[in-house]
Amino acid sequence: MTDTYEVYAIKYGDHDRKASENFLGGDPHDGPMPLDYFVWAIVGDKRTFVLDTGFEPAIGDKRQRRISKPINEGLATIGIKVDEVRDIIVSHLHYDHTGNYEMFPNARYHLQDCEMAYATGRCMCHAELRKPFEAEDVTAMVRKVFENRVTFHDGDAELAPGVTVHHIGGHSRGLQSVRVNTKRGPVVLASDASHYYAHIEQGRVFPLVYNVGDVVEGYEKLKSLGGGLKNVVPGHDPLVLKRYPAAKPELEGWIARLDAEPKS
Repeated sequence: MTDTYEVYAIKYGDHDRKASENFLGGDPHDGPMPLDYFVWAIVGDKRTFVLDTGFEPAIGDKRQRRISKPINEGLATIGIKVDEVRDIIVSHLHYDHTGNYEMFPNARYHLQDCEMAYATGRCMCHAELRKPFEAEDVTAMVRKVFENRVTFHDGDAELAPGVTVHHIGGHSRGLQSVRVNTKRGPVVLASDASHYYAHIEQGRVFPLVYNVGDVVEGYEKLKSLGGGLKNVVPGHDPLVLKRYPAAKPELEGWIARLDAEPKS
């Protein structure tokens, strides 16, 4: 039998943006459209995974992004001690997904082959393509390779019964999303394969992109993995915390339970 897991979205930061900044080609209704930053916890009886590790305060200051709650505090609130985390899935190597690389001293990192090749190869010679990367984050991952703390995946792979990674690409060359078996069925953590619900629902594209074709084809793969759009969770949408119940009433607006039925 396939194991089932609890799944949490933990907000750690946010950034004020306009709608025109969130869509390739802009948006005619250019009102406020803020962006939230999350990490995710996948908690099972036998194994726990953390998806992505956010950015550090210094990088937030550098890029003018706010940290609302430290990541280790959010994890501790749901009973996860950072020094006990054994598995981290890295969706991709952009600055807001792979920082805090010293926070998890005992973890093994799961990464797509082609994402490491992309972040360390000739594409990083171009300023526009390296914009979302931080050199220290990438070199920290290289060090982990030499410490034998990285497991590479080439496409789709099962990490444990009920937890699979799926190469999507598009936003970054090696971006991977995660499918988790829960009590309500599959939950697909898209990460940046779809920043907002509006992207996958309307077939639109976030302007920071490696390959547009892979983005829009990726939407179909995400929907297929989830058995429909309802079970796909975007990577940066504040609506996630509104659509899903809080892990506890006092955690409203901070930590949501994604294995619970959405409110709407």
